[in-house]
Amino acid sequence: MASGTLYLIPTTLGESDLNAVLPEKNNVITKGIRHFIVEDVRTARRFLRKVEREFPIDYSTFFILNQHTSPEEIGTFLVPLSQGNDMGIISEAGCPAIADPGADIVRIAQEKNYKVVPLVGPSSILLSLMASGFNGQNFAFVGYLPIAQPEREKAIRQLERRAKTERQTQIFIETPYRNAKMLEDLTKYCEPSTLLCIASDVTLETEFIRTKPIKDWKKQLPDLGKQPSIFLLYYE
Repeated sequence: MASGTLYLIPTTLGESDLNAVLPEKNNVITKGIRHFIVEDVRTARRFLRKVEREFPIDYSTFFILNQHTSPEEIGTFLVPLSQGNDMGIISEAGCPAIADPGADIVRIAQEKNYKVVPLVGPSSILLSLMASGFNGQNFAFVGYLPIAQPEREKAIRQLERRAKTERQTQIFIETPYRNAKMLEDLTKYCEPSTLLCIASDVTLETEFIRTKPIKDWKKQLPDLGKQPSIFLLYYE
């Protein structure tokens, strides 16, 4: 029996129209899948209802993948693939396996030689880089920075140094409720001429993407509230 295909199914980055950011082909593929690996079943169900109002949720299987999932459990998630069934990984927002636990599943699928197909969808990381005006040929996504001092200050200064010496765009994220603290620390520890791009609510109606030197950001910091945001540093 031929094995199934593992599809990486992107979702929107917030409450936006699926048709505005996702190709119709994604919907066609998703409608034919009945086995899903998700972070949160409720969120996944809402997404599937947007894909198809009458999606057969009750006849679908959901495997939960989050920080509480044990390695032993993860190893069993791909059994439907071995039985010839297609499966889908659905991220909470954006593209699966990018700053996302779905990468663990993809690694196992590759080790077992299952077919893995990434579907087209929004990535706040790449979209913010595109709109920043920074180096798109040499960049690094470093995830979350340390919360505690002095590790946080050290990390920011290291990123700034790499941006300056290697001409490498440094991209990182923060938990939304700590956005204000992140901005405070960046303007405190970075040089006045270092460039900072702030990208918030990417692809949504409230989207905000702006690039300025630190010295200009100090004059007036945006109120990001708890909006999902990406931060990018560069130096020219």
